[in-house]
Amino acid sequence: MDWLDEIKWNGDGLVPAIAQDAITGEILMMAWMNREALALTREHNRAVYWSRSRQKLWFKGEESGHVQELSEVRIDCDADVILLQVEQIGGIACHTGRRRCFFRVLNGGKWHIDEEIIKNPQEIYQ
Repeated sequence: MDWLDEIKWNGDGLVPAIAQDAITGEILMMAWMNREALALTREHNRAVYWSRSRQKLWFKGEESGHVQELSEVRIDCDADVILLQVEQIGGIACHTGRRRCFFRVLNGGKWHIDEEIIKNPQEIYQ
């Protein structure tokens, strides 16, 4: 059996993928992968995702330069979530110009931003 056959893909042929900093353990982002994206991730040792909005492969950092170099790939106990251990090149994982996508925290019934923008997205995506 091929290692990709062991993944439990959803009805759309996708699986959620969490990108985690390989050194700090910080969760950087979550995206979706299809079979081809996961195979390419392993082949190129850099994160490749499936963009649901654009309906195409998304090589992380192809526009921004904020590539995720792969250290390790794991699956959870149910084989329906991927965990990518990565080195985040440039220190920015989020399209908002922040270190990570999880920059809002629920406090007192409201969402509060707890992380500053590192670089203005207009400067990243020209």
